[in-house]
Amino acid sequence: MLHAKMEYKWSLIILAFVLVPVNCNNSSLEKCYHCNTNAEASTQGRQLEGMSGHKPCCKGEVHEYFKSTHYKKTISKGNSVEVHESSSYEEYHSFISACAHYQPYGFGNTYINGNFFGDMEVAAFLAHVGSTIYCGNQVATMEQLAQGSCYNKEMNFNLNYCDEHYTNIYPCAPGVAYYGRGFLPIYWNYNYGIASKDLNVDLLSHPEYIEQNKTLAFQVSLWRWMTPTKEDQPSAHNVFIGYMEPTKNDTLANGVSGFGATMKVLYGDLVCGQDDNESMNNIISNYLQYLATMGVAQEEARSQEVLSCAKQVASNPSFSSYP
Repeated sequence: MLHAKMEYKWSLIILAFVLVPVNCNNSSLEKCYHCNTNAEASTQGRQLEGMSGHKPCCKGEVHEYFKSTHYKKTISKGNSVEVHESSSYEEYHSFISACAHYQPYGFGNTYINGNFFGDMEVAAFLAHVGSTIYCGNQVATMEQLAQGSCYNKEMNFNLNYCDEHYTNIYPCAPGVAYYGRGFLPIYWNYNYGIASKDLNVDLLSHPEYIEQNKTLAFQVSLWRWMTPTKEDQPSAHNVFIGYMEPTKNDTLANGVSGFGATMKVLYGDLVCGQDDNESMNNIISNYLQYLATMGVAQEEARSQEVLSCAKQVASNPSFSSYP
């Protein structure tokens, strides 16, 4: 059976998460149905009139409600740090361009039963991004992010992350290391290989492309968000919007869809199932602050049970050894 592998490090403030998802499919994404409504409606609103049914549908684009000013405020997160206008504007447009690739699959524009999840999903995704960008060997502070002094890659060259079990399908290029790259990093040759097929970019031979192109760095990160870790498991996107059929194992593991479940999918038992802990609370804090920045009432985020994964048992255990 395929499994997810994790490595972790501690910074002074927050855990630097390194989860390696394994996707059993070459491409598991399905395009979202376009919302059919009886009246014109915009993603500016929380609901679409004339729409019913629990199957998700999509309408609108992220840039219609998430502006460059929102992105700038999200980066600074209310700190008294001067954000370079040109840098944040350029990065914002890189993010919007990456979103356009995944909007047909429901990122940032999904409605379920008439209720809009798009703005909350953008806040959720960026909350994880803000918790996993590296400066040197530590997770970036918001001040460093605001000043543009960090990297969209993990600065760890001790491992090349080449799994020989997959080299027949995803051969490791000579002298290339598949350490974490992207704003929400991917690891290992097989993930670079699968992402290469889905994004139509040769990341297996040239993983450095992610470091050189911010739009691609966001696309890779959204690929991780939208793609299931395993064939029989939901993606972070699906557990966030609640479009998943809970299994008996989910019930036994106290699985609840929502923001907390995204941490379970992305980080496993490095964060979840450990009762109240600082790492989890930092990510939740990011999410709630980003919702406020975007003008979404925190009540929309629902209960602490939905926000937290403290009681949720991880589907994929962490590993301390590597092939």
